Amino acid sequence: MHPARAAALAATTVLGAGAGAVAAGRYAADPALRPRPGRPLPDAPQLTVHATGAGTVTLTRSIAAGRAGTYGLTARGLHAVVGPVADVPHPADCVVRRLVSVTHGVLEPGAHVRLTPQVHAGNPRDALGLDHADVEIPGELGPLPAWFVPGDRDTWVITVHGLGTTREHPMVVMPFLHRMRLPVLDLAYRGDVGAPRAPDGISRFGAAEWRDVDAAVRYAMRYGARRIVLHGWSTGATMALLAAVDPALAPRVAGVVLDSPVLHWPALVRACAAHRGVPAPLIPLAVRAAQARTGLDPAGLVAAADLSRLTVPVLLVHGPDDTLAPWAHSRELVARRPELIHLRAVRHASHGAMWNVNPAAYEEALRRFLTPLM
Repeated sequence: MHPARAAALAATTVLGAGAGAVAAGRYAADPALRPRPGRPLPDAPQLTVHATGAGTVTLTRSIAAGRAGTYGLTARGLHAVVGPVADVPHPADCVVRRLVSVTHGVLEPGAHVRLTPQVHAGNPRDALGLDHADVEIPGELGPLPAWFVPGDRDTWVITVHGLGTTREHPMVVMPFLHRMRLPVLDLAYRGDVGAPRAPDGISRFGAAEWRDVDAAVRYAMRYGARRIVLHGWSTGATMALLAAVDPALAPRVAGVVLDSPVLHWPALVRACAAHRGVPAPLIPLAVRAAQARTGLDPAGLVAAADLSRLTVPVLLVHGPDDTLAPWAHSRELVARRPELIHLRAVRHASHGAMWNVNPAAYEEALRRFLTPLM
């Protein structure tokens, strides 16, 4: 072959391989970079409904299907609520759970469903019987919809959901917070239904989105809050922490609750890609693609934050069974500020589902944390 032609062929092959690697990296990173609000994360395996009975549903046996606690059960056009595993006769390859309710849709044998920590569907009035107001918060990119559930106290709780859920997820703690007479502002942020879209449509795991929490804090102070407690899940927890260490917001924040915080975004990208079935050799490409598209520091989100500015108590609720946000990073966070951050370990809980495993224990920890801050 003529040397020039051979060189051209080699260059084309290299460019083709490079383009393929870029495309593969983008595909592998997409589950983390372009999450769909309300769509269960990749760590929630698909389950088949084998039977329904009087207050029970029979599901494919798996670790997820057998987890303790209360969860949402979701599919396209379907949302139900399931309680603990039922001690009744069942096939060896199945799990029977208590069926609490069917919010909408039809739950029938053959349906393919997923468990989600988002238990409630609808709004606080329809789902919980709690009066609320639909409000709009002026945000950096445009108006942000939120639910405001009133309370008698002047300490407000701002709730911030995370990946794979919507502002319906924080409704799991609303009845408890209402009993504590705490006003709740439940935020929908950029990328959520009804909220502005990020210009490139890409999640930055809280690194940009936290500015919508900034807007919510300012809104709360404008309308009567004297102190703010931030309560976030997953990337919402990351947003809450970044807001709490911002010098402009820190004086307004009285405390922070972090549930399953995403503290190291490359670990989340790798885990999402692996759960999606991306071949192991392509997973490093996913991290590089995510870094190129987001411009984020590969050391992680909180590594770039100045934790010396943290001046308020933090309740961090996380556990070793979270396969999306490794709790080792939560333990490292505690080691950096042990005098302010208290870690409550919850075993056998999936990402964002620390309440679901044992609601009573979660709410008792919340009560002890919040009481001095009210």
